[in-house]
Amino acid sequence: MQLDDGTCIFLYQLVGTWGQLLFPRPWKEFRLWYDAHKSKNMKPFLEGMLTTSWYKKLGEKIWTPWFLKFIQSHGYFNIYTNFLHERALSISHRDPGVNYRKTAGPDSYLVDANYSDFSLLKLYLLNELKWYDFCFRKVLTNRIVDSSRNLGPILQSVQKNKSVILVSLYRVHETVIRNMVCHFEKLDVRNYVFVGPMSHVLLDLARRGHPVIDASHFSDVNNLAKSITFQDSMAELVKEILVSAYVTRKSLDLGYSTWVLEGNMLPCTSDSFYDSFVRANDVFIGKTTGLLFVRSSSLTLKIWADDFVDKIVSLFDALLKDSVIHDRIMLDVVEKLLEQQRIKFDDIDASHLGLSLGIVHANSTTSFRTENKFIYWSSETKLDIIQRQLEHLDMWVIDGDFSCVGVFCHPS
Repeated sequence: MQLDDGTCIFLYQLVGTWGQLLFPRPWKEFRLWYDAHKSKNMKPFLEGMLTTSWYKKLGEKIWTPWFLKFIQSHGYFNIYTNFLHERALSISHRDPGVNYRKTAGPDSYLVDANYSDFSLLKLYLLNELKWYDFCFRKVLTNRIVDSSRNLGPILQSVQKNKSVILVSLYRVHETVIRNMVCHFEKLDVRNYVFVGPMSHVLLDLARRGHPVIDASHFSDVNNLAKSITFQDSMAELVKEILVSAYVTRKSLDLGYSTWVLEGNMLPCTSDSFYDSFVRANDVFIGKTTGLLFVRSSSLTLKIWADDFVDKIVSLFDALLKDSVIHDRIMLDVVEKLLEQQRIKFDDIDASHLGLSLGIVHANSTTSFRTENKFIYWSSETKLDIIQRQLEHLDMWVIDGDFSCVGVFCHPS
């Protein structure tokens, strides 16, 4: 763990069970959780964690694996001290016993009254502290975008190879969202931003360090939405489309190629979002898969000019009056606007990047072809079918707590 000398207190997910101070409320929560899981004969297994092999060997003689699983499933963090010169508030003398055959001596030096380089009485705000996950990757919590003012910095912080992924969480079951997050972590996909209506799921994702866009209160599109005549039941769909269009334009302005996709799909590999399209065109639409890819170029910057969102509003308003409404209406709108401007675009579906979960469901022997980069399904697909088929494809990576089955660390 590499920390600067000025960091006296930080938050880290991995728990140190020696010298740990456990407060009554979280300890009670842990014990109730533990009892409930023990009664169901569940095990505290976490892929990628050494404690899993400890538990398989020692069983209930140790409680550390249980507490680690509890921390991971709830997205909790532990407060740690980082005093210089190997000083600590508690020490282990490492005397002979269960862990040591002979005395190894103190593992640190106890803080006493002679310190002068820090203050134990100094209080910190949580958002002033540094947060780290199990892999000791820095966690940026509560990144909630609700206006263009804080959109740019978020896109700049997540982009990778000048590419950004915008994932819509509308019409997606919470369990599927949790699985997508874990699947992204397993593949080391990190250049994403989630967009959706304000909900406990969106807030929890932000608390755990995932960047999110609150479409319900995104101030820059609320005035645009007021210019469209629609029923109250259509409000969220209108905001979803306007925010997606707005974020795409902002991303292109920053020079980032942009993927817009639904939460009802998963990438098959870590390079599924790699720009491997033929360079002839810069816009790719997949109305079946629900994918939109816009490469950042002088042409797309011209297309997604300041008036492009206004054009989307006008065309969308006309489609609403004609009652042409479905989940992927945004792709219809973009397609029609491109056709009106006589701008060529390619059909993603024709390249067979996506494989339908329905095909997998109908044929249990189905396997991915080289060109398949995504697995997708309709919003009407039942949850049990989604889970069963993704398990068949080894793409269901959450447990009964809807938390990741493992801790997935990747080289930085």
